[in-house]
Amino acid sequence: IPEASSTPSQPAMDCLEAEHGCVLDPGCTPSYRVLEYCAAEEAVSPLGPEARRECLEAQNSLQQYQPLLACKCQRGSRREEPCLRVYWTVRFSQGKDDYHVSPYEDLELELVRHIEMSRMASIVAASSLPPSGQNLCLKAAQDCGLYEKCGSLRSEYVVACTKLAPGSDRCNRQKCHRALRRFLERVPEEYSFSLLFCPCADALCGERRRKTIVPSCSYEERGSKPSCLSLRGYCLRDELCRSRLADFQHNCQPSAHSPSGCLRESGAVCLKAYSGLIGTIMTPNYVSNSSMEVSQWCSCEGSGNQWQECLRVLHMFSDNGCLRNAMSAVGSTPPRPVEKTSPPPPRPTPSPSPPTQRDVMGADALPDLSTVSTDSCGENLPLR
Repeated sequence: IPEASSTPSQPAMDCLEAEHGCVLDPGCTPSYRVLEYCAAEEAVSPLGPEARRECLEAQNSLQQYQPLLACKCQRGSRREEPCLRVYWTVRFSQGKDDYHVSPYEDLELELVRHIEMSRMASIVAASSLPPSGQNLCLKAAQDCGLYEKCGSLRSEYVVACTKLAPGSDRCNRQKCHRALRRFLERVPEEYSFSLLFCPCADALCGERRRKTIVPSCSYEERGSKPSCLSLRGYCLRDELCRSRLADFQHNCQPSAHSPSGCLRESGAVCLKAYSGLIGTIMTPNYVSNSSMEVSQWCSCEGSGNQWQECLRVLHMFSDNGCLRNAMSAVGSTPPRPVEKTSPPPPRPTPSPSPPTQRDVMGADALPDLSTVSTDSCGENLPLR
């Protein structure tokens, strides 16, 4: 479906508002209702040729209703998922090769400027740079703990991703994902990005960075890795995951002719889109404690004649120059002060809470707070 363009002076309409206008328009409503039915049926099983033909006719008839064609959604808003339902209903026939247009509103220029000026690091002033050799991922976690919102939401996802589901020996991945998304949507980038992308020079720092999102719950499976094609297939059937993947492909599209390596010339926007995938079935992470390479938890073994397509999915992360350059830039230079932005004043260290169910998944185990010992990376994680 063609995308209608919008200009800075005419921002795209929210999809729920566009839908409301459509249902009040006798020329728009019938076709839109047909597409709603098509999308609901397709989610259950593939449509037959005749039904699909009627759906495509309804979709073509909406070409004249520009607000629906150009509408966008706001990531992390309370109305995000119903808004995305409208966005994908109108794009009923969109194939998986057409995911280079984001369903989300463009980031405000001020936000991009803020991220890029702060160099996406938790160190807010050059005077606070740590001595050479300090574990910067540990420092990022400590800085997060001094900011109440960051510390609280981080504790929330740590608990959600380490507590065992009732009657199970595993975590509740859905709750873990939801808590991770809350953290990344509500915590300022100078804190959340520094946890995700802190630069490391040794395996101890790399271990902390890789475990930031609690991989044993958030994306790892026991046994062999799932197929990357299967992972993408599940993602495309979920409107939220599908949208975050489209946003990533749109904003992290590499270009060999760009100085930044990014077609859209913004590493900050790419990292924002990358972080949006964390907390979905496509959650990526670092592949080891000694590498900056990131990937999904999947493989292409047994892909047969779909081998090349599977590799294309896998290489969206592992061989993406735009993403790699954006991550390498984090903390690479002393950041400049950001206007109207300063870290909150230190607050007293909270007293330990009662012990929380420990993660039984091996290396991700967190310490019992009734002790004074630290975890394998040297930090006490307050769990509330």
